[in-house]
Amino acid sequence: MLRHGKFLLRIEDIDKTRCKPEFIDAIFEDLEWLGLEWQKPVRIQSQRIRLYEDMLKKLHERGLVYRCFKTRKEINDILHAPHERVDTVFCSEPLPPSEERKMIDDGVPFSWRLSMQAAIQEVGPFTYFEEMDDGNLVECDSFAQRHGDVILGRKDIGTSYHLSCVMDDADQGVSLVYRGQDLADIADLHALLYRLLGHKVPVFHHHQLLADENGQRLAKRDQAITLRAFREKGMTPAIIRARIQS
Repeated sequence: MLRHGKFLLRIEDIDKTRCKPEFIDAIFEDLEWLGLEWQKPVRIQSQRIRLYEDMLKKLHERGLVYRCFKTRKEINDILHAPHERVDTVFCSEPLPPSEERKMIDDGVPFSWRLSMQAAIQEVGPFTYFEEMDDGNLVECDSFAQRHGDVILGRKDIGTSYHLSCVMDDADQGVSLVYRGQDLADIADLHALLYRLLGHKVPVFHHHQLLADENGQRLAKRDQAITLRAFREKGMTPAIIRARIQS
């Protein structure tokens, strides 16, 4: 296990449909109650949208991203696979310049997609390191091409989780990315993005997910129990930490 690091708190609030100021205030309050301390100032991603958009322009100049004007329905119709994750498939090639210019002039919204073929050609085969629960490092081969032309800039935001997290991790000097098992699948994709942006790839560790008494993982969309609810039930920070470590 990597030790002696710095604990960084980052507010990843690029999705304005789900992120509200009161939620951010609650995060600060709950974590302070739990006894955690972090470096300040806290990184707020919504304040960095211009930086993410500038990076997309640079990637476009390098031929690594392209504008995709298709809707999810149009992509599904092309694939004839309504249950595919359409954000992570090879969906289309860039439009001819004249047609693309017309779409832009007409105000048709577009997302920025990674050209996975161009990315793989530039980076070539590579490996990255995964830290296991026992602290040992395992070298992993990348199969990022399986993710296809992922969206790096959403139509409604101008960035994406993939791009903003990788940029901020690199900018903040993150050397260990500690995430839940539900995000283990994208480690090789993010490793690819680090390399494309010219940064050293951090070590990844994916911890087990918190679950209820039935083994169902706790998730906001299922109205799972929250840290605030535990507080209101009279639990102490010591009890919470003991439960997490058990």
